[in-house]
Amino acid sequence: MTVNLKQLAAEKAVNDFVKDGMTVGLGTGSTAYYAIKRVGELVKNGHRLKCVATSLQTETIAKECGIDIYDVNDVEFIDVTIDGADEVDPNMQLIKGLGGALLREKIVASVSKEEIIIVDDSKLVEKLGTRCPLPVEVLIFGHKKTKKALERQRCEAILRMKDGEPFITDGGNYIYDCKFASIDNPFFLESRLNVIPGVVDNGLFLNTATAVIISSPDGSVRTM
Repeated sequence: MTVNLKQLAAEKAVNDFVKDGMTVGLGTGSTAYYAIKRVGELVKNGHRLKCVATSLQTETIAKECGIDIYDVNDVEFIDVTIDGADEVDPNMQLIKGLGGALLREKIVASVSKEEIIIVDDSKLVEKLGTRCPLPVEVLIFGHKKTKKALERQRCEAILRMKDGEPFITDGGNYIYDCKFASIDNPFFLESRLNVIPGVVDNGLFLNTATAVIISSPDGSVRTM
C-alpha cells in the first residue's frame, strides 16, 4: 500500500493542535489540502471552529468541506495555522510561495499564536535556496525594473507563468521565482529584498514556524 506522506503529516497536525472552539488558519497547497479535509471532518463531528483561509483556492476547498470561512479582519487572533512549506532548514526557517499565496500566508502567520508546518522529508534542506527558487511577489507596475533590482542580489529572477500568461496572485500581483545558488544569510536577504521598490513581499518565512511535522516514506511522522 502506498503511503500518502502529505496526508500523514497533515492529519497529525490537525489531530494534535486543533481543538474545539479555536480560530484556525488554513494553509494553501497540496499538503494543506489534507489538513483542510481533516478540519472539515472535525466540523462535521461538532467542533465549533472559526477558520481563516490563506487563498481563494483554500476558501473554495474549505466551503466544499462544510467549513465556515471568516475574514482575517474579523478575528482578534488565530490560535493555530497549519500550512505547508517548500523548504525547511535545520533551524525551522522556511521558503514558501510556490503555491502562489505567500502574501496572505504571511499575513495569517503573523497573527497566529502557533504556525504548524507540515512537510514530507523531501522538503528538508541544510541551506535555504538549494532545492527551490525563492518566490518574490511584486507589483505589476514597473515589474521589469523590479526584476533587474532583484537580480542585483545575485539570483536569476524568472517571471512565473500560467497557461502562457503571467501568473497573477490573489492580490493582483506578479511573482518572480528567484534562483539562488544558496541563501547564506536569509535575514539579510529578506531585508534587502523588501526595500526594493515594487516588491510586495518574499517567500522567506523566518522565525515563523513553532513546529514542523515531517512524514517519511516508512510511514513514520516526527515533529521538529
